[in-house]
Amino acid sequence: MKVVSTDKAPVAIGPYSQAIDMGNVVYTSGVIPVDPATGNIPDGSVAQAEQAFSNLKNLIEASGSSMDKVIKTTVFIKEMDDFAKINEVYAKYFEEPYPARSCVEVARLPKDVMLEIEAIVSK
Repeated sequence: MKVVSTDKAPVAIGPYSQAIDMGNVVYTSGVIPVDPATGNIPDGSVAQAEQAFSNLKNLIEASGSSMDKVIKTTVFIKEMDDFAKINEVYAKYFEEPYPARSCVEVARLPKDVMLEIEAIVSK
């Protein structure tokens, strides 16, 4: 087991690792739309989705893998009404065959962001 860490994704805000590399598979923690350079959170679901997926991509690349090797994602969103907009951003980061995915609406997320995403990635 190896800890994956990068300054190109938000630092962990609790007792957890950004990701864990198990050799053939990487498990990311939930990634939120915090700009890792400034700590700022963009306004609006589209801008937040862009930031979160960019952060996820950076974390996956820091593990030595890539977005085309993502097996499964879980997307937590604050408003199901934003699903279509977030889905458009999601489609920019993944190509067919798309990873398996779950998407659920939740009452609240860390730092009151509008979405969080986690992934399981092959290497």
